[in-house]
Amino acid sequence: MIYNLIIYLYLLGVAVYSRFNEKVRKMWRGERDAFRVLREKVDPSAQYVWFHAASLGEFEQGRPLMEQLRCDHPEYNILLTFFSPSGYEVRKNYEGADIICYLPLDTITNARRFLRTIRPVMVFFIKYEFWYNYMHILKHRGVPVYSVSSIFRPDQVFFKWYGRQYGRVLHCFTHFFVQNEISKELLAKIGITDVSVVGDTRFDRVLQIKEAAKQLPIVEEFVSNNEVGVFVAGSSWPPDEEIFIKYFNQHPEWKLIIAPHVIGEDHLRQIEKLLEGRKVLRYTSAAEKMVNDYDVLIINCFGLLSSIYRYGDVAYVGGGFGVGIHNLLEAAVWDVPVFFGPNNQKFQEAQGLKKSGGFEISNYEDFARQMDRFAADAEELRAQGKKAGSFVESLSGATAKVLASISLPLPSVD
Repeated sequence: MIYNLIIYLYLLGVAVYSRFNEKVRKMWRGERDAFRVLREKVDPSAQYVWFHAASLGEFEQGRPLMEQLRCDHPEYNILLTFFSPSGYEVRKNYEGADIICYLPLDTITNARRFLRTIRPVMVFFIKYEFWYNYMHILKHRGVPVYSVSSIFRPDQVFFKWYGRQYGRVLHCFTHFFVQNEISKELLAKIGITDVSVVGDTRFDRVLQIKEAAKQLPIVEEFVSNNEVGVFVAGSSWPPDEEIFIKYFNQHPEWKLIIAPHVIGEDHLRQIEKLLEGRKVLRYTSAAEKMVNDYDVLIINCFGLLSSIYRYGDVAYVGGGFGVGIHNLLEAAVWDVPVFFGPNNQKFQEAQGLKKSGGFEISNYEDFARQMDRFAADAEELRAQGKKAGSFVESLSGATAKVLASISLPLPSVD
């Protein structure tokens, strides 16, 4: 089969490229080490529910389901696998799973060996994961497999004439819990009807994050003498920063918090150069300063952004001038209007927010025009923020819908 040939060629490419790229090297070593991890940690007497997430974003989508299942059914152990180092390296010590490792590449040999070792009683693949050999073996063994928060588009390979053979992998799933009606309709066209439209579990996750948000005394002090408003830019890239910094250099009455996506010295200096004439403070140096005397705070560390949005009156989420926007929901959940760039067509939450407190911009003029409106009309600003928060709240509940649709407890798999 062509798929298996491609996998072996990919495997060869990864082996070669791992010599030159640290991220690929971590993935290559992690996949090779996965079987050792399983040998050491698998409890032969336990029943495992397996969750697979490609990377960190998919993990966050699957996390509410994982944690609720663990709470409701502690009799099951949980295996969590990743494909990308950006997921595994961040969550390798996550306490919500009993075993965490990379998923060995989808060769027939790897799939057989992996499943023989784990013998899962139920499997959840999050969003875009469709591993052909693993899926066919799971179906042959009668293991229920669910696709959660999946979303489909007409341009995907499954719906093209040349993708029909690979598209057979979709028939191996027991049930699809998809994000929208379009996905359900597309699957129906290729004969798949075990589908429920439940939405996206990320909405549940951001509500969890909101409930667990940290109090940040430094940020609270920074915004304490705010007279007009606080603008929070999260996961920003240079094209984003060039737009909003230009505006706030002309409107110094606003407090500005910037949490860039890349926290490297070169990038931080680039931001500071754009802010010439402003009183700029880095978060890690703030303890030694009179924080509220400054008007720009740069968050030069990780782990704070989801809590920082709570201090903003307006938010900007970066990435929309590059490969795609970052997490809009983490900002919107705090009842603030959210700006984002034009590369958002594949992000359903962006399409929803455009009607509910979200604002797509393509250039500086777009941004300045809408910010001027907010500056002139505080009631409109608050109303748009409330729309954004209500949008997130209204689409929560996917986790409960998924768990209500599956049958637990399960018999053991021989």
